[in-house]
Amino acid sequence: MKCKLSIEALKMEAKNFCEKQSKINHKLLIGITDGKAVGTYVEHLFQEELSRKYDLQIGNSAKGIDLPGESINTDIKVTSVRQPQSSCPFRSARQKIFGLGYNLLVFVYEKIDTEDTCTLNFLFCTFIEKQKTADYTITKRLIEMKKDGANKEDIIGYLNDKNVPGDEIIYNDLATEILSSCVEQGYLTISNALQWRLQYGRVIQLDNKIEGITNYVWKY
Repeated sequence: MKCKLSIEALKMEAKNFCEKQSKINHKLLIGITDGKAVGTYVEHLFQEELSRKYDLQIGNSAKGIDLPGESINTDIKVTSVRQPQSSCPFRSARQKIFGLGYNLLVFVYEKIDTEDTCTLNFLFCTFIEKQKTADYTITKRLIEMKKDGANKEDIIGYLNDKNVPGDEIIYNDLATEILSSCVEQGYLTISNALQWRLQYGRVIQLDNKIEGITNYVWKY
């Protein structure tokens, strides 16, 4: 009987997966330059490996994230080290300030092709707890503003200056929530687009210095 997947087991399986897959010839990816195709390939490989060992829920596009189980609640992101970023669905403007609402597991690879081989060197693997998935710059400044005694109008002005998506009603609601609740420091860079654009350059380099973010780093 398979055991239930836990967050700690997920992190360990991700680390082991990176070490194992970095030693394999991924022939199906020879000559493939489409980052989305590489990402889908890696995600499916990892999900299949987890499914063989654990009792877990695998997501689909309707559920929105890859591992939607209540105790796991994690989306898998796979990105090239040349530009470590990806997109995710836009749900509301508050995600920039209070986090995406789910954990992230980020695989960062270097792809090396020859005529008959494809190597995926996984250079970074980072698990980011959901409370750390807000925008770094915006949360940093909001925390400072609250300490300095900012009022609702100050907060609304800042949200407007930073082009946080929304109208006057959304800004007013966000300002009320920001002033009445705790804003945690986020570590992603989240750019506005039709979908959120998540950039991982900062977070993958943290070297386990931040509680709630687990980093594995390899040198080849």
